[in-house]
Amino acid sequence: MTAEAAQEPRATPECSAPRAVLEGPVSHAISRVARLHRIAAGRALRDLGLHPGQEFLMMHLWDNGAVRQSELIKTVGLDPSTVTKMLQRLEHAGHVRRRPDPSDRRASLVEATDSSCGLLVEVRRAWGELERQTLDGLDGAERTELARLLGKVEATLWSEVARGGGAECGAAAGGEPGLC
Repeated sequence: MTAEAAQEPRATPECSAPRAVLEGPVSHAISRVARLHRIAAGRALRDLGLHPGQEFLMMHLWDNGAVRQSELIKTVGLDPSTVTKMLQRLEHAGHVRRRPDPSDRRASLVEATDSSCGLLVEVRRAWGELERQTLDGLDGAERTELARLLGKVEATLWSEVARGGGAECGAAAGGEPGLC
């Protein structure tokens, strides 16, 4: 079985919850939805030549311009070696460039290349399509309410992570970049 096939969702979404999650049915549902969303996002990104998570690095660079690599690592809440590998792939693809920081030659600045502007348009389009797929069965009021409720849940979880010192941010977020 291929790794991709192993990540495919089961054919029946109505599967009953394992007994171990009887005390946390909402958490179980969020976990299942997040997994399916990540699979769908991964498919869309693959069509753009990106690996999951790289789009969050690019989004940060497009919005903020050149930033220190250490700041980028902190922003996405991932292990430095993971971010370094992601940046190497993006640099090899021509989407980012790294250079010494003129104010501190020991630090590196990372920035999106001019040629990545086309990728920005494609990432926006992919995320828009993902949004449409994700919310297809909801009307406008339900979409607004879902966004409001998820924002409250995120704020609560973020405060729990922050209370723990934030060191486990990447682990608490399941390694998801852009969540911290």
